[in-house]
Amino acid sequence: MQYLRSNYQRLMVQAMAELRSPRALSLAAVLAALNLALNQFTIPVSGYLEIGFDFLAAAATGMLCGPWVAALSGIATDLLGYVLRPNGPYFPGFTLSAMLAGIVYGLWYYRRPIRLWRVAGCKLTVTFLFNFLLTPLWLHVMYGQAFVLLSSMRIVKNIIKFPVDVVLLMLVLKACEQYQKTRRRV
Repeated sequence: MQYLRSNYQRLMVQAMAELRSPRALSLAAVLAALNLALNQFTIPVSGYLEIGFDFLAAAATGMLCGPWVAALSGIATDLLGYVLRPNGPYFPGFTLSAMLAGIVYGLWYYRRPIRLWRVAGCKLTVTFLFNFLLTPLWLHVMYGQAFVLLSSMRIVKNIIKFPVDVVLLMLVLKACEQYQKTRRRV
């Protein structure tokens, strides 16, 4: 147990150091731009339900730059995304969700090998925490819609989308893993 704790603490210290790394910050900026571009191609399903792929860039940021840089990137992309494509009134809960998503992706992927169980576990965590809990809560606070109704609408979408998201994440994160390997050789 002590080994796991010290290994985790070492990873978190390394992740904090990424905040001062020009390479990590410039890479996070490029991935934030990719996130914003992907956000423009969100597919609206209903007034409260969308299908998007910007999570791929957020996950790549968490993997390559760590949870803290990914959290700051999440804040920046949420705020800039709202300016570029406002979808209703601004609500800070969504900015908090974007920040927390960066942390979750970083905790699951930063300096860890990409395995199917890890990708599926992270996607399950993100789906449950954000798609089933926080987003319906924020929509309930904003619009007064029934929390249970908002959550139930998302269940079908997320059950169908889950395997597709896992496959897409595996492809993107494996490419990021290859990038890391080639960068270490240089």
